[in-house]
Amino acid sequence: MIAEHLRLSPGPVDLTALPTDATPGFDGGKSEGKEALEELGSELSDLQERLYAEGRSGGTRSVLLVLQGMDTSGKGGVVRHTVALVDPQGIEVTAFGPPTEEELAHDFLWRVRRALPAPGRIGVFDRSHYEDVLVAKVRGLVEADEVERRYDAINELEAELLAQGTPVLKCFLHISPDEQRERLLKRLDRPDKHWKFDPVDIDDRQLWPQYRAAYETALERTNTEVAPWYVVPADKKWYRNLAVGLLLRDTLVHLGPTWPDADVDVEAQRRRLLDEEPVR
Repeated sequence: MIAEHLRLSPGPVDLTALPTDATPGFDGGKSEGKEALEELGSELSDLQERLYAEGRSGGTRSVLLVLQGMDTSGKGGVVRHTVALVDPQGIEVTAFGPPTEEELAHDFLWRVRRALPAPGRIGVFDRSHYEDVLVAKVRGLVEADEVERRYDAINELEAELLAQGTPVLKCFLHISPDEQRERLLKRLDRPDKHWKFDPVDIDDRQLWPQYRAAYETALERTNTEVAPWYVVPADKKWYRNLAVGLLLRDTLVHLGPTWPDADVDVEAQRRRLLDEEPVR
């Protein structure tokens, strides 16, 4: 299983020691990786449909996929290429931006709880509650003791979710500063990508060491047994997409959604169809 190659070990985290361009757990190249992702689609789709059917029949379980990473690490790419392999009816994607005035009037997890997936759904957080211990810490938006409180609050929320039947799959998309620079340049080179470019991304590059340190602390403090972190090398887009897909597949397999029992007499309904007068 790919999880054993990507799961973050307990203890202090040094992101500089973790590769951004490797393909742990997969021996093939780009073409093989894309083919493997395409083949994964049918299995992912079947598992997702089982979970959705379970939710429509009174089940309470769901899955939450958390995608975190520096700008251009590919959170949106994972949604487009991996999550999109399954029926969109069963997916709920939330992209957390800067909190609104209403959201700031509540605890930082207020808006997160409002976006949790409904029963039977796969929820995807493109950025997440972790922004409140990353950006908030680097930009000094809250006091240090509040950041410390938030680590504990996050751990409590994720343990609560698992206890309620919602496993939390947390993927840190690990990109190098050089690769990020190339991706930002491509956005400037292509008119169809200009809309995605934000000068703030260059501002944040100047704070790369601070963001890396903030990530290292957040990863260490919230890498729990019930909701571990997976560090996904993200310099190779095809591997990133495949790795998250495999982790999601394994999470669903472990959850084991099953087709609900029919709430009608199947044979009686079959006889009705077979015995009916021809429809003209």
